[in-house]
Amino acid sequence: MISRVADRVPTGPALLAYLAASPLIAVAGPLVLRRRLARGKEDPDRVAEKRGYASAPRPDGRLIWLHAVGLGEVLALRGLIGAMARLDPSLHFLITSSARSSAQVIGANLPPHTRHQYLPLDAPRYVARFLDHWHPDLSVWAEQELWPGAVVAAHARGVPLALVNARMTDAGFARRAKARGLYHDLLARFRLITAQDSRSAGHLRALGAGQVQVTGSLKSAAPPLAADPAALAQVQAAVQGRRVWVAASTHPGDEAQAMAAQAALWRADPRWLMVLAPRDAGRAGAVASALTEARLPFARRSLGREPSASDAVWLADTYGEMGLWYRVAETALIGGGFDKVGGHNPWEAAHFNTAILHGPDTTNFARDYSQLQAEAAALQLAPAGLAAALQDPVLPGMGERAARIVHNAAKGLDPLAADLLSLVRP
Repeated sequence: MISRVADRVPTGPALLAYLAASPLIAVAGPLVLRRRLARGKEDPDRVAEKRGYASAPRPDGRLIWLHAVGLGEVLALRGLIGAMARLDPSLHFLITSSARSSAQVIGANLPPHTRHQYLPLDAPRYVARFLDHWHPDLSVWAEQELWPGAVVAAHARGVPLALVNARMTDAGFARRAKARGLYHDLLARFRLITAQDSRSAGHLRALGAGQVQVTGSLKSAAPPLAADPAALAQVQAAVQGRRVWVAASTHPGDEAQAMAAQAALWRADPRWLMVLAPRDAGRAGAVASALTEARLPFARRSLGREPSASDAVWLADTYGEMGLWYRVAETALIGGGFDKVGGHNPWEAAHFNTAILHGPDTTNFARDYSQLQAEAAALQLAPAGLAAALQDPVLPGMGERAARIVHNAAKGLDPLAADLLSLVRP
């Protein structure tokens, strides 16, 4: 059921204070953006988007604006876009995000009739400039980040608002509870709110949300990551004859486990090749030093190198190429499980019949990994258990079961897509 927002919504002291101070964002914004440009954190060709200047024309017809923050959250929106497009092929879509890395990856994975822009900083004149250009017919916010100025401005213009795929840990709730009044006033402006799990739904209700549907994660229903055909052919040729596995979205603890396992495997059989894809490609220098210290010869993707027969590792220190690595790997260690960061998304690997291994910390994806484990489609590892797991003959069957789960998940988005489209202004 979709809740209807009253014409008059609350604007309490916390939200009023934020809105009163938000013009200062435009004062500090140019300096902040220049500093981020100098550090390579912003795209110099598109930085004006952060001040609300569009770099693409608005298409004719109805436009659905969807916003997410992190790379995984942005990519997860593709399945929902596909479901809405099936129900109404005339629609156009705008995805916004904040991080440069998310823009780089989504650019190679955009669904049809979809554009990407950076969300402007939350200053009134920047947001107004953005809304004046795009005139969205529906605003969909994903996961947990809400920009108060943008939410209030869109609502004031009569743009229907929806919050989907919301996820809120106990720690996240504790932080937001300190600004309960602010969140209460923002959530009151949303016509539809869905959460990934019942715990997140409870946290949202405690912050002031009304009806909250529990719909599960969008990530399991996202389409496969794309791969450039020419690049894929080159990669396949480069790894021909090797036993390839990928350590994906890794952090230092994951990398320590992966390097130890690869050292044991490669020294016993030099056909083993590990593709090591750090979560943050900016850490590649430190990862390269660790590989050298571990005496694992490697080729570095960002330098255009391919692994020779004597290399043990291909360091995939680039963004937007996970679609390549999952297509050539037999097995994937999904990172974040050995570093107390809550794990990372397993579903991207599942599309490609890739067996899924992970460490013990899956806090951020507890429901997802529970589903995979219930179907014997993923395996949790103890420290030092990776080398043995990579040689387990059950892995091919695990990969096939994971692929069946994601194939079926895409069909489950139609009800949510229909609910969202019922909000779109005629």
